[in-house]
Amino acid sequence: MTGPAARAFLGVEASATGRRWVGPSSEDDRLAEAMAQTTRLPLPLCRTLVRRGVAASDAELFLAPALRDLLPDPLGLKDMGIAADRLLQAVQRRQRIAIFADYDVDGGSSAALLICWLRALGREATLYIPDRIDEGYGPNVPAMQTLAAAHDLILCVDCGTLSHEPIAAAKGADVVVLDHHLGAETLPPALAVVNPNRQDEDGSLGHLCAASVVFLLLVEANRRLRSDGVQGPDLMAMLDLVALATVADVAPLLGVNRALVRQGLKVMARRERPGLVALADVARMNAAPNTYALGFLLGPRVNAGGRIGQADLGARLLATDDPREAAALAARLDELNTERREIEARVREEALAQAEARGLDGPLVWAAGEGWHPGVVGIVAARLKEATHRPAVVIGLEAGIGKGSGRSISGVDLGAAVHRVAHEGLLLKGGGHRMAAGLTVEESRLTDAMARLGELLAKQGAAAAGPADLRLDGLLAPAAATHAFVEQIEQAGPYGASAAAPRFAFADQRVTSRRIGDKHLRLSIGGAEGRLDAIAFGCFDGPLGPLLDNCGAQRFHLAGRLEIDTWGGSARVQLRLEDAARA
Repeated sequence: MTGPAARAFLGVEASATGRRWVGPSSEDDRLAEAMAQTTRLPLPLCRTLVRRGVAASDAELFLAPALRDLLPDPLGLKDMGIAADRLLQAVQRRQRIAIFADYDVDGGSSAALLICWLRALGREATLYIPDRIDEGYGPNVPAMQTLAAAHDLILCVDCGTLSHEPIAAAKGADVVVLDHHLGAETLPPALAVVNPNRQDEDGSLGHLCAASVVFLLLVEANRRLRSDGVQGPDLMAMLDLVALATVADVAPLLGVNRALVRQGLKVMARRERPGLVALADVARMNAAPNTYALGFLLGPRVNAGGRIGQADLGARLLATDDPREAAALAARLDELNTERREIEARVREEALAQAEARGLDGPLVWAAGEGWHPGVVGIVAARLKEATHRPAVVIGLEAGIGKGSGRSISGVDLGAAVHRVAHEGLLLKGGGHRMAAGLTVEESRLTDAMARLGELLAKQGAAAAGPADLRLDGLLAPAAATHAFVEQIEQAGPYGASAAAPRFAFADQRVTSRRIGDKHLRLSIGGAEGRLDAIAFGCFDGPLGPLLDNCGAQRFHLAGRLEIDTWGGSARVQLRLEDAARA
């Protein structure tokens, strides 16, 4: 039983972060024990599988997902056949191809997939990524006119579904849209719009990111080449790009997405792509890649060029086959990422203060400021969402126009709500998907637009949101957190969006702590029977740091996720601490 009537795990009704701890239900325990008996799998792994909704009969297939079994037929997406035919026609006729991509990781990865595939066939393409500040998101009329004048085919990746006027302006060139953002009732006048989130699609593939849509296009193109007796480029070797985009775009790690990321991590571990090798080196990645590395080390650096620097740096890095160019691009992106963090910190402080003054108990938390850099408003919105457990929108204002970005919480479709407000005329433009959205608004209509957006989100239950229960997979002693134990539970990965890594509680522990810089704590928990290292990143931005710093003889219940730390060249288990409560 895990509902409100169930007793809180370890009696923690309100932890340091304000959450109620919820442990495995008796039914979960029963199913896990039954699975362990029938499959001979370790009990901790069975508990993880049960929490992910895996039946005992499906456990073997779940632990070894085969991409060939899970990959959907590309032709299941509308316009896919038209898009594949036109791409191959351009290749065979040596026509001029342009790629218009979004400036984030998904757009850059999508562009790099196409560039690498074309290069393997002896063809080149023009890369065009708009400047975030000067041009904004997606195709614009001047850029499309210029590209159409010099190219026969324009591929719009991770954008274009709502770009009716710019695509109409691309006279003389065919336009193919490869996207995943929510579509409107009418499609732009492109030759093909391949998008699992078109309104006339059934939504079964709506969880794909744009890079996965591009990958499916290339699967279909290769299939058609093969039918003509031509061996197409090696697509399996390109799955590192799909994995990076899937994780960085916070796509749910379910079904085919999980298989794509799992295989992509294996490809990335081979260190064959110069751009990702250089990026991993500047990020000081000294272990095999995992979803944390993709989402928090590599992804932000690829994004940094589009946020505060030259928009095409990330895509160029991912596409290059020159190690020297890759090293230079990676170094520049690392510098820009450091600058981005400094800008983000200033905007975050101002935005949180403004949001607190406005009130944090409504269905929407929002803030807007003059001169806030458009490249960091999305990250700050994510921080506000995490701090308040509400959908959040952060907007930078300049010359009477606001450009903003929003992030949502589970169960609340922000993209649909933003699209509705734009359709009603309160926004100049807006769109996105369930968990993230972008918008442009006149400053004079800002308050009205945010009020209307809040109304729509309230109807989805956003106002009732509070600190989510912390779901725990069980209780461990420090001595039980071994390397072999972590390897067992990793078999059910990779973990990420909609597939949370197992969390464990450690009860009644004595803690010693050492502060690292201004925001982090290094801890050691346990005693003579066994000790476990722990790390609490950014804990002084919230209540955890003050609670655990110099805590003396006090004892605590602790909760978090186990991982293998390879810092310094040695592999050891550590707890990534997420929450605590006084014992």
